[in-house]
Amino acid sequence: MQGAEIELKFPVSDPLAFSRQVEALGFRLQTERTLERNTLYDTPTRDLQTRRQILRLRTYGSHCTVTHKRVPAGSVADTRYKTRIETESGIDDCDALAEIFLQLGYGPVFHYDKFRTEWASIDTPGHLVLDETPIGTWAELEGDPAWIDTIIERLGVAIEDTTTASYGKLFLAWKATTGSPAEHMTFEATQPVIA
Repeated sequence: MQGAEIELKFPVSDPLAFSRQVEALGFRLQTERTLERNTLYDTPTRDLQTRRQILRLRTYGSHCTVTHKRVPAGSVADTRYKTRIETESGIDDCDALAEIFLQLGYGPVFHYDKFRTEWASIDTPGHLVLDETPIGTWAELEGDPAWIDTIIERLGVAIEDTTTASYGKLFLAWKATTGSPAEHMTFEATQPVIA
């Protein structure tokens, strides 16, 4: 499956209250809170990163997917919305594909985990997720820009509180703020060291 992915993220301070608010707005729960593990792959010289692309393997519950994302042709920089061309497919064996990546020169460069809950809009093709990550809880809206703006307004989220940053960039900002030595955004790696 390939298509344009248009999205915005914003922080959520109270996941339970947010979930109730989302359901009051008429969203339909699509997937209960489920552990998601992601691994980004690249060459040792970060060729994909240089070209503003990602190659990812994701396990979400019992499902595994491979995803490639790239910036649309002619795009200079992120605007108010994060827009990427996404090609994604379910696969039967994550370990086998990881080995294929290694043999082709793509190794794991970044791991990140989250607990994800998903809702779908009842009347419009739009998607809302709540990601409980090791560095905080974030909501993400994916859909048409006009729909995103409408939902942000209905949720009472200030535009200045939204971001187009990836979890990798948010993790680097968190590291700079906290001084954490963690190299990956996993629940295990971000636990404080007790002396």
